[in-house]
Amino acid sequence: MDGNANNYPKLHNATWPGLVGKGDGGEPPIPLEKMLDMTAAAEVNGVRFDGVDLFLSEPHTSIDTPPDGVRALADSVQSRGLAIGSLVAPVWPPTGGSAADPGEGRSKFLEQVKKACAIGKQLRELGVRKTGGIRIDSSTDVDTWAKDPEGNQKRIAETFRLACDIAADHGEILVAEGEICWGGMHSCRRMVQLLELTDRPDTLGFQADMAHSMLFLMGYNAPEDAFLPADFDWNDRATLDAAYAKMTAALRPWTYDFHVAQNDGSVFGSGSHDKTGRHCLPKDPNGKLDIPKYAGYWLRDEKGAITKKCRHLCWDGCMFPNATLTNPQTWNDILEAMIAVRDAHGWRE
Repeated sequence: MDGNANNYPKLHNATWPGLVGKGDGGEPPIPLEKMLDMTAAAEVNGVRFDGVDLFLSEPHTSIDTPPDGVRALADSVQSRGLAIGSLVAPVWPPTGGSAADPGEGRSKFLEQVKKACAIGKQLRELGVRKTGGIRIDSSTDVDTWAKDPEGNQKRIAETFRLACDIAADHGEILVAEGEICWGGMHSCRRMVQLLELTDRPDTLGFQADMAHSMLFLMGYNAPEDAFLPADFDWNDRATLDAAYAKMTAALRPWTYDFHVAQNDGSVFGSGSHDKTGRHCLPKDPNGKLDIPKYAGYWLRDEKGAITKKCRHLCWDGCMFPNATLTNPQTWNDILEAMIAVRDAHGWRE
């Protein structure tokens, strides 16, 4: 490996593709140990993944894992030469609740955030976690949110402010991932509105995902906020570039966490997961994104300078068949795409 090659941002793999969209009569979950082994085994020209991002949910890691269990988790990850980055807090019912509900839903939501922050803090104290935040969303479906859009935005923002207080007490930051399935976060305009209403920029930021955020351009679940026409021709790259630049200009100042991904311009859901941006493999011929190019819209500012705000990148690829997820070539191809992003927009420390 070239001694002058970029070593930041660190390259992480997500373990939740082994969980999201699994069960509920579909394919079984892939155990965490298997996901860790496959991540550690991937290699491209001597470069390996630096770490993983984790979903704090059974059957991987329970949100109620006691301190001894968190220590065992840290040991398991470190034994494979990996670090831990961002953590997904399971804020959804039945254990969590809607951020738009000022009563029991809010209380359950905040309890899950508190538990996730406690685990995150312990992992940092154990030395296995140096980057990343706690991932949240509104835990509110779009149809429910649409019954009172402005009122629900204010209620979600209030819940998020209370969650920020919890995060700050633990030395954590929160990252809200906009997906078209989460009410109040289902378009670029609404996502920015929610971040501004919460008004805690030091504690709450945006978790950009190239697959999910691309759906903002197309106005799924929010046609009034679309950047592209309904009959958009994907061969019109100039229009796409202009729309992508406009979207990222609005969200980039808030972006603290970044998911490298590919999308074919369609929506998909499996198991209990509502339809959202379809993740594709990096070499999928139907993929609409030049991954290194469009990653740069997020990782560089309006003048083209690397922001260095995201200390690690994560590959997010949910709802693939288990046969795809257990194929070693899948992870080598993903790692290759992430290296290309770092080569184009990274730095060395």
